[in-house]
Amino acid sequence: MTALQNMWVSFIGLFLMFVSTAAAVLGKEKLTGVLRFIVMTFSFICLVIAGLIVFIVVFRGPLAE
Repeated sequence: MTALQNMWVSFIGLFLMFVSTAAAVLGKEKLTGVLRFIVMTFSFICLVIAGLIVFIVVFRGPLAE
């Protein structure tokens, strides 16, 4: 993986964190019942995937070209 690809993967991780936050706020403030559970589960899954992406990007270290 090149440094540019690494950058784009990290952007995907940041985007998933933003989506997770937005879904959590929506689920807590506006929704009830089963729909709330679905949205909060989606939020948690996005957060876990984003965390794994950030973990991989950070611990791979700097990429020399």
